[in-house]
Amino acid sequence: MLDNLSSSLKNTLKKITDAIFVDEKLVNELVKDIQRSLIKADVNVKLVLSLTQDIKKRALEEEIPKGISKKEHLVNIVYEELVKLLGDDKQALTDKIKKKKTYKIMLVGLFGSGKTTSIAKLSSYFKKRGYTVGVVTTDTWRPAAYDQLEQLAKKTKVDFFGDKSLKDPVKVYKKFEKEYSKYDLLLVDTAGRDALNKELITEIKKLNKAVSPDDTFLVLSGDIGQGAENQAKSFHENCGVTGVIISKLDGTAKGGGALIACSVTGAPVRFIGTGEKIDDLEDFKPSGFVGRLLGMGDLEALLEKTRFAVDEEEVEDLSKKFLKGDFNLIDMYEQMKAMKKMGPLNKIMDLIPGMSGKVPDHMLKGQEEKIGNWKFLMQSMTKEELEDPTIMNSRRVQRVANGSGMETKDVRELLKQYKQSKKMMKMMKPGSSEKDIQKMMQKMQSKGLR
Repeated sequence: MLDNLSSSLKNTLKKITDAIFVDEKLVNELVKDIQRSLIKADVNVKLVLSLTQDIKKRALEEEIPKGISKKEHLVNIVYEELVKLLGDDKQALTDKIKKKKTYKIMLVGLFGSGKTTSIAKLSSYFKKRGYTVGVVTTDTWRPAAYDQLEQLAKKTKVDFFGDKSLKDPVKVYKKFEKEYSKYDLLLVDTAGRDALNKELITEIKKLNKAVSPDDTFLVLSGDIGQGAENQAKSFHENCGVTGVIISKLDGTAKGGGALIACSVTGAPVRFIGTGEKIDDLEDFKPSGFVGRLLGMGDLEALLEKTRFAVDEEEVEDLSKKFLKGDFNLIDMYEQMKAMKKMGPLNKIMDLIPGMSGKVPDHMLKGQEEKIGNWKFLMQSMTKEELEDPTIMNSRRVQRVANGSGMETKDVRELLKQYKQSKKMMKMMKPGSSEKDIQKMMQKMQSKGLR
């Protein structure tokens, strides 16, 4: 997500850490680098100038707090000003939903913005968090809208409401009104148009009156860039938009422009779509997002991903085994599989403070491919071999390679990974020194996580 912007900003911060001392020349260089990075990401020039003036003023005039160095203070200023530009962290939506019997969210937007897909992503997001969810389509304008949302609702296993025979969106919504009280959350999809015209405004206003939503989210495509500002303002003024979902943010150079443009309209960004899969949706928190951009990690997002990728009982069981040193191949595979559920390894590394960019992408990609191959190798092993890999001799290695259709070097590589993982678990047992753990991590990184 916004990889080019992230790389540029990380390089800028590296100039600070590599500098011998902080002076006005360094601050001016830093300001110019940030300006270039943000303008390339399609951020409004006026906003960029305002931001960098604030950074420069604070860097040159602000008193350095006790306990931190000039370099640390300068990095902190950059972080704080970027967070301010993107808006403050908001009250979690889950907290608001808990306080009401049936919380209603209506999605609005133009054609092609990704409203219907965003409904499906939201339904999956909240269902995973234990809420009962119902989805309603009131889009009587686009012929495929009904079928699309019905299929997505089946995929996410939530209840779907709609009526193809009715052409009035308000009538469609009211037809199932008695059913809605069964749900913690009701998501309402609406029709779009090529532009925000009088017809669309009238339709949304009528629906808004009938639905009386607790939140009205505008869905904008990330590739719109700075154009997001005018759209967000127009919808906000006419339809009372309370938040924005930016879809298709992956792989677009204009994503930075869309994010920042929305933050200045009074309609804050609530969620961002980070990919095509149903689970590629993130609660947008400026502090964590900027932390990732600058390579500082985002522990809150990492914990959130872990929570929904790994079963709590499994985690507890694995923890006990690790502490006792009772750790076999099946345990290692389950651990790796859980990590894979959390998303691509390079994105997981971005969430860990200090790990962003430390391991080359090609190594991480190679590791993901290996995890897929390990499954086939392990299927060719006996129960005894899986539970005690130390019995694996040359004859057994050859048999497993033949049975899985792979080479003996692949089997040996799996066994090597197991030995390293077990060694690391021993180091992490109570009483292990931080120095020992760091030494082991460095050794694994230098060997490409093999």
